[in-house]
Amino acid sequence: MDTRRNPPQTREPSSVDLMRSSEEDSLVEGPLISADALHSAIRREFQTIPTSCHASLLSLLHVVYVVLSVCVGVLCVLKFGQEEVCMKILGSVQGDTVVVFGKVCLWVLVVLFTAYVKHHHNRARIRGYLLFYRNMKDLKHLPLITHSAGNALLLLLQAVDVSPAVHIYMLLTVLGLECLVSVSSLIYYAVKVRQFNTEQAAPDVSQEDVSHYSITSSPTETGFRGSSSLEEVVEKQADLIEYLKQHNTVLSKRLLNLTAQH
Repeated sequence: MDTRRNPPQTREPSSVDLMRSSEEDSLVEGPLISADALHSAIRREFQTIPTSCHASLLSLLHVVYVVLSVCVGVLCVLKFGQEEVCMKILGSVQGDTVVVFGKVCLWVLVVLFTAYVKHHHNRARIRGYLLFYRNMKDLKHLPLITHSAGNALLLLLQAVDVSPAVHIYMLLTVLGLECLVSVSSLIYYAVKVRQFNTEQAAPDVSQEDVSHYSITSSPTETGFRGSSSLEEVVEKQADLIEYLKQHNTVLSKRLLNLTAQH
């Protein structure tokens, strides 16, 4: 019984294969992107955070407000011989009412400042400065928390039935303590931001030890882990993943633009 093997049949390339090969040849034979152009497109210039000047200005406004409040309280509420001047300036409005109204305006400015700071800190986090974002996370909210606590104390003072002299003394005491805490935090914040702008360091995740950021932050001991440390690790990992996603999106767009240009 003769068994004959059929010779191997060669498959003729179809039109789809021809089109695919032609597209691949065009990509290979196309102009290559130079390393310098690719590096310059990927590299980002350092962008400063312009919130230190606003923090200094807000602290100055807070000090001016407290000084004016003391003048109004002493001259117009306690009435140390300046009743005519207060009547000309304030009219029929009471001095403590003017102080409270100014406090509300200052609180609105602090809210706007906090939103402005949060916007720029989120942009810094997207650019890869995760450590700076986490270190300033609580500090940027401290002025707003201080002013909100001061507003709550002022509401309590308005509900307490005391003499006008005791009321204005307690009011000025609250404003003084609030100014001490808020201005100190604003000055410290401005110093930290200026140090960050002066250093002009590279993003944390662009350094060689990217894994060092995520590994060394986790506790090294085995066994039970506290909830606070575990939450901190999860937050750091979430920040890192969010940055990498954003960074990959930006790089993809830049590569497409470079490919189209070349």
